[in-house]
Amino acid sequence: MTRTAHDDDPTPGSAHVQPAEHDEHPAHLARPRTSWRSAPASAVRGGLVGAAESVPGISGGTVALVVGLYDDLIDAASQLLHALRELVTGLVRRRGVAPAVRALRAVDWALLVPVLAGMAVVLLLSLRLIAPLLESNPVPVRSVFFGMIVVSVAVPLRLMPARFRPLDGVLLVVAAVAGFLLTSLPPGQVDDPSPWYVFLGAAIAINALVLPGVSGSFVLLAMGLYVPVQEALSERDLAFVGAFVLGAAVGLGSFVKLLQWLLHHRRQVTMAVLAGLMVGSLRALWPWQEDDGSLLAPTGSVLGPVLLAIGGALVVVAAMLWEARVARRAQTRA
Repeated sequence: MTRTAHDDDPTPGSAHVQPAEHDEHPAHLARPRTSWRSAPASAVRGGLVGAAESVPGISGGTVALVVGLYDDLIDAASQLLHALRELVTGLVRRRGVAPAVRALRAVDWALLVPVLAGMAVVLLLSLRLIAPLLESNPVPVRSVFFGMIVVSVAVPLRLMPARFRPLDGVLLVVAAVAGFLLTSLPPGQVDDPSPWYVFLGAAIAINALVLPGVSGSFVLLAMGLYVPVQEALSERDLAFVGAFVLGAAVGLGSFVKLLQWLLHHRRQVTMAVLAGLMVGSLRALWPWQEDDGSLLAPTGSVLGPVLLAIGGALVVVAAMLWEARVARRAQTRA
């Protein structure tokens, strides 16, 4: 596991030991490998991430933060990408596959496999259930998710390794404005997207998947690909799905290493930016909106939406408490 460095460390590759109170992320210094016995719990947490990705305005990365998967998933994805690069390099340069095999053994499969399986299954189910529910009952559904994200903003703030600084406040505000502007983009409409456009959309949307506060579904919606993706999955359009998967792989490979380095070496400012993006994403979840996304003032009785928002917030609080309990158990076993 890569050891973390202090925010002021000038060299990206360096890793020196800091005093405990300045450590960027102590949990990463000696994180044990995941046990396969925790696979059911990992699959449930992955399912929550998948459910979030099916709703425009909700980021799977946000849910991954809440349930304590975020850092581990980024590290596991980085390990997997390293193994794939070793495999390609070994085949092209005829070095053999031994380095790739060693790299694959280093991947935390006991975490990655159940999480990805849970994500895939629940995402497919959610596209058939939650998305239509959002279309038929937008105010109640958005109210629940609005309350969930409001409380979730506390998660990256709690994960900051040091006290909140003026610079963090500036970055949070800038990121919030950027998130607000991004979620203000009108929905696009593309009737028959070409493969290269599907590839590009997937490459961008997958980065939204791993970036809390930015919804991959919303990116697809803004690019006019949300409905075509649903239709391609329903109709088993293998050409469309293949272009999408390839674009997602390329996009993830281009971004995850940078994000991993930021989490390990610039954790304080990274968490400030993530919190700001989550604040900005609340614009997409405002319960009262026009069909084109324009915001409206509350209409009718607001008691129901408020109670639903509170209910959503309590669900997140329960998830945070559960994650804290799981983390304490893991530390005790270690």
